Amino acid sequence: MNYSAWEIDVPAEFKHDSLWRVEAYRLALFLADIAWQDVSRLVKDRRTQSLGDQLYRAVGSVSANIAEGFSMGTGKNRARFYEYALGSARESRDWYFKARHVLGDEIAAHRIDFLTQIIRLLLTMIPHQRQSSIRETDTDYHLSRGEFTD
Repeated sequence: MNYSAWEIDVPAEFKHDSLWRVEAYRLALFLADIAWQDVSRLVKDRRTQSLGDQLYRAVGSVSANIAEGFSMGTGKNRARFYEYALGSARESRDWYFKARHVLGDEIAAHRIDFLTQIIRLLLTMIPHQRQSSIRETDTDYHLSRGEFTD
């Protein structure tokens, strides 16, 4: 699966959220989806079952922490969650290196390069958030009246 094909199937609720404009988030969410296949291969081998579990937890944590940080009211709080995402991205890269024996060098190298791209983005986002506070712009969330009532 490539990014363009994947993006088409992402629900509109994600794409209409202002968080979607954060490139590191989009890439991390995509990575979590492609990691699913990688982890499925890893858990089939008893030697790498726990590695697969650790990898998927780390990969999933990257986009989750970016999303949570984006929702924080101050730049300092936002930066703290982006730092958590950075730690998870580096941890994921470490697990992918270890998984190369099962996944193969080509897949591992691709995922490591992809994570390095996310890490670079986070390394620019964190200092920016520490310096200033940027509030979320007004977003028009479309909900039908009574949509969530019994």
